[in-house]
Amino acid sequence: MSNTIKSINPYNQEVIARYTLNKKEEVFSKLEKADEVFKEWSQKDVSERAELLYNIGNILEERLEELSKLITLEMGKPISESKAEIKKCIYLCDFYAKNAEDFLADEIIETDAYESFISYDPLGVVLAVMPWNYPFWQVLRFAVPTLTAGNTALLKHASNVSGCALAIEEIFTEAGYPHGCFQTLLTNHDTIEEIIKDDKIKAVSLTGSEKAGKAIAKAAGENLKKTVLELGGNNACIVLEDADLDKHIDTIVKARMQNAGQSCIAAKRFIVTENIYDNFLEKFTKKVAALKQGDPLNMDTEIATLAREDLATDLQNQVEDAIKKGAKVVLGNRQNKAFFAPTILTNVTKDMAVFTEETFGPVAPIFKVKNLEEALQLATDSRFGLGTMLFTEDTEAAMHAISRIPDGAFFVNEMVKSDPRLPFGGTKASGYGRELSREGIHEFVNIKTVFINK
Repeated sequence: MSNTIKSINPYNQEVIARYTLNKKEEVFSKLEKADEVFKEWSQKDVSERAELLYNIGNILEERLEELSKLITLEMGKPISESKAEIKKCIYLCDFYAKNAEDFLADEIIETDAYESFISYDPLGVVLAVMPWNYPFWQVLRFAVPTLTAGNTALLKHASNVSGCALAIEEIFTEAGYPHGCFQTLLTNHDTIEEIIKDDKIKAVSLTGSEKAGKAIAKAAGENLKKTVLELGGNNACIVLEDADLDKHIDTIVKARMQNAGQSCIAAKRFIVTENIYDNFLEKFTKKVAALKQGDPLNMDTEIATLAREDLATDLQNQVEDAIKKGAKVVLGNRQNKAFFAPTILTNVTKDMAVFTEETFGPVAPIFKVKNLEEALQLATDSRFGLGTMLFTEDTEAAMHAISRIPDGAFFVNEMVKSDPRLPFGGTKASGYGRELSREGIHEFVNIKTVFINK
């Protein structure tokens, strides 16, 4: 097994950098350091820990161009989207800097005690296993609340964004966090599963595939470690006959095509009522066809490349499965190495992979249904439960549908997206636990009951 990994630009296949993997003893040394630093870090006042978040935000702002380019070079998203990702991380830091003290404050509970309250205490070392599709956002939305709560963190990032992983560690150090408070591990999954067994690891957070989630959950469960899992999604985008297409079509296109469709919460099944179907298909196809393709380093590029060639091949196989079973290609279905053209499919049925599986790329299967009831039945017919979006002018009817959607999120007249102010996570095969908001910072704390009598 090689002791090095390569970072490859998916747009032109050039090798950007090579990194030497940490030896197993180095990984355990970093774990030891994280546990040692926790003892001091956890005793700092929440306000002191939160204040450092402003430093992170300032560094991200100062290095916006450099860090955005690194994201684009390593995983291929358009530079405009990379900049938006960094800016979202800045907002995240600002949100928790202003709210963490309130989120972690003791909560007084009236009982028969002289005094009783809930105390939110940090757990210790938390391990994060993170994906490549949002290489800064996914990590920081874990790390910012987790560290601010008083934990320390170890990061196993996707190997193709190792440059981003090391840059994030450098940012925490530059921001004034104690050495060892946040560390990157350049290692393989076998070593990760091994360190999960160590008593110093108190919890694990993973964002990634269902397969990876099951492996990590099994290792953590066997060792009674808390986990938060944000896994795949197969989000439905319901478009009802009264939807204002002129107002919302850009949002609907973005819901599928942002980051070349490489998002867990992207719209992956378009369910459109029959009275608006033809109009929707015409407008949607026109907008998708007009997306500017090209070099991801150009600011006007809207669709560039997938992160790896094998991902494009997997997507091609899913599309070919649909075609064999009767789907019609309205647009696209063209692969060139890691590039996959934006693709629209009609005549789609429930036995196709594009319905039953997660499609991680710019492929939009469109289903025709009679009404809202049929749309809801189709939307909820999924192993996944990350989010559903519904477009309609009848928001009152949409409100009545909330209880019919078993997902972690339900967005009306907007694409499903993460926001620091709102909890984020899924149900069913999309995982469990929540990130962001008050709920996210409480995932990796000991919610301790304190009861005092004189």
